[in-house]
Amino acid sequence: MKYSIPVAKPDIGEEEVKNVMEAVRSGWVSSKGSFIEEFEKRFSSYIGVKHAIAVSNGTAALHLALTVLGVGQGHEVLVPSLTFIAAANAVTYTGAAPVFVDSQPDYWCIDPELVKKNITDKTKAIVLVHLYGHPCDIDPIMEIAHSRGLYVVEDCAEAHGAAYKGRKVGSFGDISCFSFYGNKIITTGEGGMCLTRNEELAVKMRILKDHGMNPNKRYWHDVIGFNYRMTNLQAALGIPQLDRIDKLIEKKTWIARTYKELLREANNLVHAPEMPWAKNVYWFYSILVHKNRRDKAIEFLGQQGIETRPFFYPIHSLPPYSRGLKLPTAEELSARGLNLPSGPKITEDEIYYVAENLENALSRKNV
Repeated sequence: MKYSIPVAKPDIGEEEVKNVMEAVRSGWVSSKGSFIEEFEKRFSSYIGVKHAIAVSNGTAALHLALTVLGVGQGHEVLVPSLTFIAAANAVTYTGAAPVFVDSQPDYWCIDPELVKKNITDKTKAIVLVHLYGHPCDIDPIMEIAHSRGLYVVEDCAEAHGAAYKGRKVGSFGDISCFSFYGNKIITTGEGGMCLTRNEELAVKMRILKDHGMNPNKRYWHDVIGFNYRMTNLQAALGIPQLDRIDKLIEKKTWIARTYKELLREANNLVHAPEMPWAKNVYWFYSILVHKNRRDKAIEFLGQQGIETRPFFYPIHSLPPYSRGLKLPTAEELSARGLNLPSGPKITEDEIYYVAENLENALSRKNV
């Protein structure tokens, strides 16, 4: 179905087109070219972390990060259940076992108290996911990790520019991972990034993402690696996106503020959180509605040409990972969660139209 108001549409301007055409004309269209290094340097500077390694997508970033941290067979990695399945899959790729942790009900990310309760002698790392643009409560989790000798990987795929106590997410963990998929705050089409302060880890990631090739001896492979390279075309698109990231986040914040104002009197609706210690960048404008009305509201809005998205299914409920575990907060949030159109190209009139129809959907007796 083609929607007149998509849930997200990237804002790609003339500078992006100009850069991509420059890359095309140069002939450097694969994983070599000046745009890649420039994008890495500028993105690392934006987040405030020294080393950046551009990769092919966000899932590759997570797998690469866990691999260089030595996660493997016999290990456990704590992962929030309420997130996209990539976080758990990346753990599984290493041979380790994901251990699913329930959500904190006020801001929907992994619950620090439950992190502590799920640590065992097999735990090697914790994956934090800054869900739908809102940061985790990072300090208590970092304290737990440091006291137990555990690694922390930040999954920032949905939270470019979000901040925790005034500091950008992606600058706390041993390695942080970003996605630049087409619906993210900035995009390279596909694409991802790993950031770290640790030079040794950075060197290992650069080698592993390029088939494990020795950087000083071409076509000599000391280890088995992966083909996780970003292309010069992707980086060319990403640089002008990064130039405009503050304006894109400003637009996201305006979208959220407008929805919140228009829906302030809507019944049975919980708005996207923003804790006092957090800066939410509102990847989507995410709300909670009555779980018995959510799916019918999606159907009704679709009939009006409005695309929406339900929250992710909790990973522990999906067939590859279902073991009978019950995580009540993640399950409740998933059943009630609804993402409204929030792309940077949305207009004020379109937001008004979405809000009006959502109120109509939630008040209809047959919904």
